[in-house]
Parts: sequence; structure tokens; C-alpha cells
Amino acid sequence: MTHDTTVPVTGEPPSAERSWPVRAAGPSDAGHIVRLRSELILSEPLAEEWTTWGRDGLARRLAPGGDARAVVVDGPDGTPVCCALAFVHPLLSGPAQPGGTAGRVRAVATRPEFRRRGHARRALSALLERMEAEGVTLFELHAREEASSLFRASGFTTASSMTRMTRPGGAAGPQPGAPSAAAYAETVPKTTGYACVFFTDVEDRPVQLRATYSSSHPWQFPGGTMDHGEQPLQTALRECREETGLVVRGPLRLLASVFSPPGGPWPYSTAGWIFDGGRLTRQEIRSIALDAREHDDVRALALADWKELMPAQDYDRLDAVMTARASGTAAYLTWGWGEP
Repeated sequence: MTHDTTVPVTGEPPSAERSWPVRAAGPSDAGHIVRLRSELILSEPLAEEWTTWGRDGLARRLAPGGDARAVVVDGPDGTPVCCALAFVHPLLSGPAQPGGTAGRVRAVATRPEFRRRGHARRALSALLERMEAEGVTLFELHAREEASSLFRASGFTTASSMTRMTRPGGAAGPQPGAPSAAAYAETVPKTTGYACVFFTDVEDRPVQLRATYSSSHPWQFPGGTMDHGEQPLQTALRECREETGLVVRGPLRLLASVFSPPGGPWPYSTAGWIFDGGRLTRQEIRSIALDAREHDDVRALALADWKELMPAQDYDRLDAVMTARASGTAAYLTWGWGEP
């Protein structure tokens, strides 16, 4: 049914109810409107989770800037006993709709004990007047036969040339009961990331830096923790430059990914990436400029010579990285903070 002009309301509620306020609804009325629609219009009332979901969604749409418009009639206790709900949407402008805006009435509902007293007409009339004041020039709705007299009395006519058709779409967005992205993020394991650059000298001897901040894991590759917004290779190149002064040109081949479960003093799991920085000349090794707050020595030693200087799992990681470089196949390693 469509409507182009507002027809004055006919009929009045009993005198005791004429003073019941008819007012524009706001976000705080969303729950009452959703329940009236669920209980009195839908063929099957909504489950509680859907009622809550609908309330929250309608509250957002009734807020300033939203597309929902609603009017309620408050009963003597201040609770809405009747509501009229519509949504405003744009149209292509034309002679019949110069404003290019339409209003689709989605619900007019009255509590059974307050029906046939004119409340629905009052609410619907106020809703149409409100939308007309905003420039709406076309009103639309789908009505059951038992409600059609109400809408015809308010100026709606049957658009016999139109056939109502519907098509269900796929689920869009989170479903009722599903946590928000932020809430879900609080429930999943947290992981920090780091990235390193692995070098050898021209004789294929691993090059490592001695850390001043870790006596339990003293010898390390140039690298460090990822900054916000970085990708692993970006981290590796930045940390290498900061810790050694060497500027390495990417892209670099991945030699190993390393997963560390929570342990020791660190409460989160850790994911690491080790990239191949190639071979350094003797002059390049001598040019390394260490930050004394983090490292105090740099050495290039044969793989076997590193074994006496490193914890067993650190040496095993170094050995796996050397094997990955030789084989051309990246390694996947598990390394524990709390292990020797």
C-alpha cells in the first residue's frame, strides 16, 4: 500500500485515555517496540536472544542520524501500549517524489486490552506527520487484511500493480549471542612476534651477537620484537640496522619459523621468523656498530665451536637454521623460554 498525503485522524480514545502522551520514540524505547512487534505482529514470537539483538539494533537506528522513526503511546504507568515504526530510505527523485525520500512503515501494534480506542490511528498519524516534516513524500507498507482499514483511513491505497517478492540472503555480520570482535579477542591466546636476520661470514661460520640483557640466552641473531603495524621482514631489517648498523636489502629468504609457548617470565606465546641475510665479508663484520645497552660482542665461529657457548636448545636452533640454508627448505621449530 502507498500513501501520498496525511488524512486527519478520525475517532478518539475514551476521555480518560485522551491525555495519554503520543511522543516520538528514542533509543530507550527500542525494547518496548521490539517486544510489541514480536508478540503482536509476528506469526511466532522471537526468542529472547533475538529480542535482545533486535532491541540493540533498533536502538542504534533510533539514535540521531539513524534511519528509524517511531512513535509510541504511553499508558498510565509510562510504559508504551502502542507503537508505530518506520524506516526512511532514499529514492530517485521524480515528479511524484521530488524529495527523493520514502518511509516504509514496518509495524503498528497495540496491546490487546487497549485496542479499538484510536491509539493506533493516533500513533500512525503522528508518525506520518513527523516523516512528512522531514521531506518524505512517499509512504509504503505491507498490511494484513485485518489491519488494512486502519491504513486506508490514514490515506493508504492498494498498489495493485506491484507484486511483493522476497529473497532470503546469506547471514551478514555476527549472529545473536555471538561475542563482539573485541570480546572474542579477549578469549583467545595472545602471541607476540619477533624477527631476525641470520648471517655467516664468507667461510659459512655463523655470526652472532652477545646480549647484555640475557645471561641465560647470551648469543643471538640480530633482531627483535615487532612494532605495531610491521610485517616480519620489515622488523628483521629494522632491528638489524638498529643493532648492527648494517643495511640489508630485502626480500630475504625465510630460513625458519619458531614458536615459543608461554614460559618463564613471559606470559604470552611467541612467534618468530628468521631470514637469511647472506654472507658478510671480514670488513663488514668489523664495521658492525653495537649498542652497548644491548650487545657487547660479535663473533663468527664454526658451528661446532658455538656448542660450548650456548644452551642446548639455542644451539639446536642455530644448527636447524644452518641446515635450512644448506637444504633450501625452511625449518619449523619449537623453542621454550623456560628451557635451558
